[in-house]
Amino acid sequence: MIRLLLALAGALALAACGAPRDRAWPAPSPALWEVSGEHGERAWLFGTIHALPDGVAWRTPQFERAFAASDLLMVEIANLGDARDGQRAFDAFAKGPPQPPLSTRVAPADRPALTALMARAGLTDDDFWNVESWAAALMLSNAARASETGNGVDRALLAENKPVEGLESYTQQFSRFDRLPAEDQRALLAGVAREAQAEQADERVTAWLTGDLAALERQMEGEFLGSPGLRGALLVARNRYFATRIGAAIERRHRPFVAVGAGHMLGADGLPALLAARGYTVTRLR
Repeated sequence: MIRLLLALAGALALAACGAPRDRAWPAPSPALWEVSGEHGERAWLFGTIHALPDGVAWRTPQFERAFAASDLLMVEIANLGDARDGQRAFDAFAKGPPQPPLSTRVAPADRPALTALMARAGLTDDDFWNVESWAAALMLSNAARASETGNGVDRALLAENKPVEGLESYTQQFSRFDRLPAEDQRALLAGVAREAQAEQADERVTAWLTGDLAALERQMEGEFLGSPGLRGALLVARNRYFATRIGAAIERRHRPFVAVGAGHMLGADGLPALLAARGYTVTRLR
């Protein structure tokens, strides 16, 4: 679920793109919320996916109206297209002292999936001799990505030339990973390996495209965010921080269109619930 949580596509050295899949996709209705306040405040929340197969239509008339009515685009990382800055930030945190062989850093039951993912990426233990487990997980996730990273929804929105505010930076994202305890880093690595083995990319795109939040939440729970430590660090803490930033933009009388990974919209810790708890009226439009 990395692609539903983090705008990291293009930031890592191993950018892998698969051939477009020739299949019919359902009519688009991705989840969209309107946020309103008693003094006329307005904002919109749109859960994105950071990589899509070629040919997937996702824009709807309702999305177009909401986006046109906004005066500020809020995304996870404002300079998402700056691969050099992303790589520089990643390199600053990714490497350290010598590490155990990567293939041994997960439980025995997860080693076949990890070994298969490493082979699929054309990498061996030697490539990770001094790479932190969290960084190896992101590198392997990126290498296994079956979708063209340039097709990310956030990239398409950034190309609209609306004023942009980033909710965090590459450095903030990678430093958050780097602070994870070793146990949580290993859980992330194992989860990425299991996710790649499951090959649920089409199911995930379909769930996102049709606004099926229940399906997305089930997928998240079944993967690495079933770990309390990872959920707390990568989802809950970041959502609370994002909600504060969004609230501040609304208080400055902006009408922000908030486009962040769809995982940030789910459940009691999601942005719709957190903004409702702040006193705003949050209405699901799609």
